[in-house]
Formats: sequence, structure tokens, C-alpha cells
Amino acid sequence: MDKPKLVRITTIPLSLFSLLKGQLKFMKNYFEVQAVTSNGELIDSVRENEQVPVHTIEMTRKISPLKDINALWKMYKYLKKEKPLIVHTHTPKAGIVGMLAAKIAGVPYRFHTVAGLPLLEVTGKTRILLNAVEKLTYSCATHVYPNSFVLREILIKQGFAKEEKLKVIANGSSNGIDTSYFDISNISEQRINDLKKELNISPEDFVFVFVGRLVGDKGLNEMVAAFERIQNLKNVKLLLVGPFESDLDPLKNETLKAIEENKDIICVGFQKDVRPYFAISDVLVFPSYREGFPNVVMQAGAMGLPVIASDINGCNEIIVEKENGLIIPVKDENAVYTAMVKLLEDKDLFNKLKSNARKMIVDRYEQKLVWQAILEEYKKVTGLHLE
Repeated sequence: MDKPKLVRITTIPLSLFSLLKGQLKFMKNYFEVQAVTSNGELIDSVRENEQVPVHTIEMTRKISPLKDINALWKMYKYLKKEKPLIVHTHTPKAGIVGMLAAKIAGVPYRFHTVAGLPLLEVTGKTRILLNAVEKLTYSCATHVYPNSFVLREILIKQGFAKEEKLKVIANGSSNGIDTSYFDISNISEQRINDLKKELNISPEDFVFVFVGRLVGDKGLNEMVAAFERIQNLKNVKLLLVGPFESDLDPLKNETLKAIEENKDIICVGFQKDVRPYFAISDVLVFPSYREGFPNVVMQAGAMGLPVIASDINGCNEIIVEKENGLIIPVKDENAVYTAMVKLLEDKDLFNKLKSNARKMIVDRYEQKLVWQAILEEYKKVTGLHLE
């Protein structure tokens, strides 16, 4: 008997490679899985990792009516040809293109995962447009899955979808965390020492790390400014792991200048394997303005790092104040500075947070439990008996 067909759609291949890593390969045990995303350098890595076909349809993350209509037409033709039982979308642009095309094509089960709302940082006519697009996405979906409980409440408050259409799977998160992979015991002392030497980090240095896109709405401007204020306190380094996105959300000129000129700020760009960089660090600083359910916060915790995180949905569910990290107000340089100083100087608190970090992730967000919960949701909604 042929397996039912499942199509997973993201705007860019990085989301398949990183945010959903391993999940499509797991679902392949039960479905004929196909992925759709824009073209990019990670396509081959996704095919290799997930062992599923990847079909490319160009989607842009910007508002671009002509390109969006073209993407919608191509998506419709693809889905009409493939006739999947389920289409499951992630990220905003893939959401509207995928859900609208799936509805027009007559796909019976249309699932959309919400992992953060970029529109919350937008105002004016653009916000009105994005609100309308978000509502249209959810109206085309048969089921909508916010990946945190706080995000679910935001969607209800904003009037984007009816409460009965919204559900948080497991304890939140789109993919959970592979705690056997994100484990500091996988990184040898030799690798740690070599990497520190390569990056000119001394044994005495206290290393704050940020992992993610180097853009304004991740709180990079506030974090870099706060770091420069603590440099005279102790031997400290700030390690930045991730790509710049100057076309979408550029950093301030003074932030870019500091990153370029400050010898204690180390920028290593995008890394396929971030574990060694967590392993040479002491604290993750993640002062983002908005998130869904940030994988990087779970990854850092699984690697045994305390986290300084913004008081936003997702972060304030993963991090429990003074248990495995510190929660700070959004867009507040002084709050970032104070929290960094606190973990530099209060060794008892730092050690407490560090000792709790991994266990609190393992207990709540182990990846295979999340995957199984998503599979059970597929089975429940469709009535399939999958073995």
C-alpha cells in the first residue's frame, strides 16, 4: 500500500536545514515526504540529511506582489500534480503561498506552523497589509500550530484565527532539540582548545555568545553596545555566530564598526555546526525582539549554557528566571548590560544556572518526543492508522 503524501514547505532552505533538521527524515517512515523551498546553497545538504526530494519554487521574504503571484501559480501547479494528503507550511511567505495554493488545489489537510510574527515590529500601512496576509494564511489553513503557548495567546488577541483552530503541540517548539547531538561531551577538549587558540580566546576569558542572524531585531545593537561597556570589568569576549542580512534588517553603523574594529568581538559567520562555539562559551545572550520558539535557546541550554533572553514568547517559556537563565526587557541596552555583569560577578548564580541548564531542556523538549507528538497530530486529524 502506498504511503500518504506529505509536503513540507519553507521559504528558504536554511529553515529545512536547521529549524526542521531531522524531522522530514523521521516522517519518511510514515509518509511519502516531499519538501518545497526556494533555491539556495543548502538544498543539496537538505536532500542528503533528510533523504527526501526537494522541489524549488522561488519565494522572497520581502513584499513583492509579482514574484509572490508567480510563486503562488507555480505552487498551485505543483500541488495539483502531486495531490498530497497534507501540506504543512512554516515561515510567513511559505505560509501564505503554500496555504492559498493548497486550498485552491483542493489539498484536504492544510497545516501551518507559526514560529514568530515579524509583523509585530511593523507599523502603518505595511502592518495593515501584513495583518491581512496573516489572516488569509490562517483562513486557508485547516489547522494552525503556534509553537509556543504565549504565541497562541497573541494570535487570539490579534484576532488572526479562531481559538478552536489553534493548538500548541507538546510543550511548544517546531522541532524540539536533539539532546544527544547537542551535548558538550561530543566536543573533545582538543577541539575546544584548538578553537580557542584559533579565535585568540585565552583560558581566562569569559565568553558571551550570540547565535543567529546578525540583524537589528535580534537585539544585536543593544548587545554590542552593552558588551563594550563591560570590557573594562574583566577579560571578556563576545562571539557572534551567524550571517549578516543587510538587505532586510541592517545593523546600525556604530554596531557594524564595533564588530569590525573591536578586538574582543569575534565574528565567525554562519556555521553548519554551532556546537563547538557553544562549547567554548560561557553564556548565550539572546536579546531578540520577537521569536516563535527559538531553537538556539534550547541548543545552548542542552550544551550546558545559561541564557540571557528577552521577555518574549518562546524565550520566556524555555528560560525560567534564575533557574536556567535571566529574563530581560526587550530593546533595553541597560538590561542587557546589567544581566551580563550579573553573570560575570555572581559566581554562585552562574553555577546554579549552568547546573540546571541541560536538565531543564532534556526534560521538556527532547526532539523525538516533539516529532512523535506531531505525528500523533497528523494521525488524529486525518484518521490515518500509521505503523
